[in-house]
Amino acid sequence: MTQNQPIHTIAIIGAGGWGTALSIVLAKKVNTIRLWVYEPDLCATIATQRANPIYLPGFLIPPNVTPTNNIAEAVTGSDLVILVVPSGHLREVVLKIAPSIKQNQIFLSATKGLERRTHLRMSEVIAEALPLDLHPRIAVLSGPSFAKEVASELPAAVVVASANLDLASLLQQNLSSSSLRLYTNTDVTGVELGGALKNIIAIGAGLCEGLGLGSNAIAALITRGLAEMTRLACACGARRDTLSGLSGMGDLVLTCTGALSRNHWVGLELGRGRTLNEILASMSMVAEGIETTAAARDLARQKNVTMSIADQIYSVLYENQPARDAVSKLMERTLKAEF
Repeated sequence: MTQNQPIHTIAIIGAGGWGTALSIVLAKKVNTIRLWVYEPDLCATIATQRANPIYLPGFLIPPNVTPTNNIAEAVTGSDLVILVVPSGHLREVVLKIAPSIKQNQIFLSATKGLERRTHLRMSEVIAEALPLDLHPRIAVLSGPSFAKEVASELPAAVVVASANLDLASLLQQNLSSSSLRLYTNTDVTGVELGGALKNIIAIGAGLCEGLGLGSNAIAALITRGLAEMTRLACACGARRDTLSGLSGMGDLVLTCTGALSRNHWVGLELGRGRTLNEILASMSMVAEGIETTAAARDLARQKNVTMSIADQIYSVLYENQPARDAVSKLMERTLKAEF
């Protein structure tokens, strides 16, 4: 595998907002993109209207993007398979594509989350579902990247991570464009945990806004949230500096403050008094932070890591604790040094 190895055909597995945005921006880089769409009706709509009105309305999907409801058809013959499905469905989807996989294919996870039952990162889930000899061909994509802005070709910088630096460099060279800049990183653990854990803190930031607690509270939450993210990531073997990069601090700031953040919106609505069930019933896309909060809480306990913010967010989401009580408990904890 060399940096000069061309990528001509990409399979994007998942036609939510992020998968659709990637198909739009990467269509200028490769000859063919096959976009696997789970819903047959939406697949037909994309094929005829060249748009995804449910998950990314208002954008024209290029002619070299072919939507398909047949997952084997999407994967067969593709140089690169980008997996962009909700974390709770990733294992099932990879097992479905396994019979169609060839030895020279590359797999890129663009899903941010932790598997609820196992607490595994997405690359670990993919690895468990693929043969051992394909594990060196797995990479992850993370960083601050709202789908709507990427599809609009507004400037964005993200990180592609793999223990195999040649693979990360290959993807960097083939996928970077004038609007999407890729950096490489070999710390897969740090990159994935940064992308997953920031969604928990984003729910908390939304809670603060919904409760009208002001900018000071949100700034404090982001800062202390990063400390929690870093503690757990390092306990899992990540490098501390990765959490100060694009997939940590960068994605954290975006998701906690950006109006397009689904996780922030969930927290905002909770802070305004709506129930979680009401909020979920009104959403067409997944807010990964909800499942990740439970998985991260369990993982932190396994690693004997204190995550006070995540614990309180868990209580709000799963134990019906009033949001104001969660804030009070965070503020009234035993006083301590910052570092």
